[in-house]
Amino acid sequence: MVKPDELLWGPDGLLPVVIQDARSGAVLTLAYANRDAVERTLAERTTYLYSRSRQALWRKGETSGHTQEVIDVRHDCDGDALLYEVIPSGPACHTGAVSCFEGTAHAVSPFAQALTHLRTTIASRRSASPEESYTAKLLSGGIDRIAKKIGEEATEVVIAAKNGSSRELIWETADLLFHVLVLLEERGVSLDEVGEELLQRAKK
Repeated sequence: MVKPDELLWGPDGLLPVVIQDARSGAVLTLAYANRDAVERTLAERTTYLYSRSRQALWRKGETSGHTQEVIDVRHDCDGDALLYEVIPSGPACHTGAVSCFEGTAHAVSPFAQALTHLRTTIASRRSASPEESYTAKLLSGGIDRIAKKIGEEATEVVIAAKNGSSRELIWETADLLFHVLVLLEERGVSLDEVGEELLQRAKK
């Protein structure tokens, strides 16, 4: 959790904020925030920034309606810049483009987008009621319940592969990956850590 008192604010009381789509990983815009903006972002989980031209606090989407649900807020290694991971409800740029870096943002595969979206969704379900959320029910059951489901889903993947139906194999593989992500959430292991391990193996 970002703590405003531990950040290295600039002489003008501002910090640069990189805003990133939590689902695709695409960089949406670069803006600035003062302490009030950061505190309100953390409290309300919606993007607040500071306009240097208007010298005023503003909430993203207050006039356009294109709000941003804030999934995570992080600072860099020096504590003098922030990253907001968001789920936008519309274009981030005042021109109407999805990103202020339209045409320069790197393309992200549907698989990477899906994994990122699932990761954030699963994390958000931890505080939900087990009676209303299957994911919350899994998490409340702990490692044993989740591991049992992974075993069942892995068996379904093998059966689907042997049956020769690509559609069935895709469906069952998606189920397996979902339950593996739930297990990672339960153990506090991030997808980035798994990705780093895969990259290390690829270098060998």
